[in-house]
Amino acid sequence: MDNITLFSWVLAYTAIFLLGVSKSGLKGLSIFNVTLLALAFGARQSTGILMPLLLVGDLFAVIYYNRHARWDYILKFLPWMILGILIGTFIGQDLPEKQFKIGMVIVIFISLAILIYWDRRKSKSVPKHWSFAGGVGILAGICTMIGNLAGAFTNIFFLAMRLPKNEFVGTAAWLFMITNAFKLPFHIFIWKTITKESLLIDLKLLPAIFFGIMLGVYLVKIINEKQYRRFILIVTAVGAVAILFR
Repeated sequence: MDNITLFSWVLAYTAIFLLGVSKSGLKGLSIFNVTLLALAFGARQSTGILMPLLLVGDLFAVIYYNRHARWDYILKFLPWMILGILIGTFIGQDLPEKQFKIGMVIVIFISLAILIYWDRRKSKSVPKHWSFAGGVGILAGICTMIGNLAGAFTNIFFLAMRLPKNEFVGTAAWLFMITNAFKLPFHIFIWKTITKESLLIDLKLLPAIFFGIMLGVYLVKIINEKQYRRFILIVTAVGAVAILFR
């Protein structure tokens, strides 16, 4: 830790502050905190630093939004996401990063185009075929294991299901709590990205997540349903572009 520069600490605190904002309900910001943390500590090391802090944020989100969770959607999506995590665990180190980024961005933008089309035609129908939850879930699982970047795909699924704001947040909170806990042993025993040093860094960054959570809770309360849906669409699109420059 003695070799970490002041600039790296600033990037890291900003990243974890945004993580707190995201976990309190403003979904779609994960790409920004992942990118900043990777710039501060390096791509591989940053994944181990981020994991315990993700679980801290998940714990708050589950406690605060628990009553709004829709378990029917969690159970529909979770098995596919776990399958994606298992795939991502074993291909993560060998997958060519450039091809991965380009493919992920293409999928995100195609999905966003479909969502915008549904919104414009004011359709109330939601995708019911298993292949939609399956395809998006597997992609979310792979992306969350390789780079903690599941947010864009889970946003697409929950937006497509037309969940109201609070149900969106509460359902996502439980989904990420379960999947991040599932990922933890792989980071400790297979990738070995969580170490004593990374946990010491986490302790120093912990205050930033609480400040982010407080701001995020306030912002979620004042944003209406239409603004919230528009916000998620915008940050998901911006995040997809940011992936290319990560």
